[in-house]
Amino acid sequence: MSKKKEDKNSAATGKTIALNKSARHEYHLESRYEAGIALQGWELKAIRAGRMNMGDAYALVKEGELFLFGAQITPLIQASTHVVADDRRTRKLLMHRHEIDKLVGKVERDGYALIPTACYWSRNKVKLELALAKGKQAHDKRQASKDRDWQREQQRVMRRHNKDA
Repeated sequence: MSKKKEDKNSAATGKTIALNKSARHEYHLESRYEAGIALQGWELKAIRAGRMNMGDAYALVKEGELFLFGAQITPLIQASTHVVADDRRTRKLLMHRHEIDKLVGKVERDGYALIPTACYWSRNKVKLELALAKGKQAHDKRQASKDRDWQREQQRVMRRHNKDA
């Protein structure tokens, strides 16, 4: 039997662990990068149980290394009896040096932020999708909302038109 090729878009394959839905609303997302996460054993078990939240998460570069702040992994009671579990601890992100150097340049010189947008499984490893982002102003958010509503209305009209034809 031959193995099926994996799709590049992890969200479409159903391997998604957590999404940061507010990221598209709060930021202009430009380019995306994939990073591994250094996890402890109890965190991996909790992630398998679906206990990860990335609502307030962000990434920073400190001393040439990437770290994830604010991501919450709620510990399982039965899996973390022998360790003191900190659900919002700082976790190290794993990327190639040349990618980190590129991100450092964008963040420090151009004023970008590193925002995690998705967490997913890739070959039995937990991966994090980071996006280079710039914050939106209030008027940008309103305009994006209007555009979304207009697109939805266009789809409704097209559906009604196609049914009649």
